[in-house]
Amino acid sequence: MASNKREQLLNTALELFYREGYHSTGIDRILAESGVAKMTLYKYFKSKDELILAVLQTQHEQLSARMQQALAGLQPRAAVLAVFDGLHLWLSEQGFCGCLFLHAAAEFQRRDHPIHQQAAEHKRSLLQFFTGALTSMRVEQPEQLAAQLQFLFEGALSMAHLYGPGQQAVQAKAAVERLLDVAITAPA
Repeated sequence: MASNKREQLLNTALELFYREGYHSTGIDRILAESGVAKMTLYKYFKSKDELILAVLQTQHEQLSARMQQALAGLQPRAAVLAVFDGLHLWLSEQGFCGCLFLHAAAEFQRRDHPIHQQAAEHKRSLLQFFTGALTSMRVEQPEQLAAQLQFLFEGALSMAHLYGPGQQAVQAKAAVERLLDVAITAPA
């Protein structure tokens, strides 16, 4: 039951932080909506920042596991393209409010702040995935191309948040296909 209360706090905090922001969401609101007592909250989390870090870590782990499961067994090129298909599905979800990690980095702007660092680490994991896939494809300068793919991913995500979801991920995927075609056919 105890871990149930912790999960309840994390799920409620995640939903509120995603919809309304980190600074705008107070502890009292999280407690009221989760139905968890304040003493229980502080049993698991020493501060609001610690709760935010736990929400981000949990979300990172869940997203990483979903991504690994979705990409299992795919060839590297298909896996890279599938990331953009997954992005398109995410952007199309009811209640899409942008990226929890980008919101965290924006609200905790100091790069040395633990919350900002955790958000950046999440983004680095996508870059590492792209780099690994491109290295497997034996493209030249996989790190540079991986960064370009991440720019396309993050740009589509940001534009969907700014303008509303549409074809951003589809358009980004088309650009990725062109980049991969050029990178794979380039002479060694």
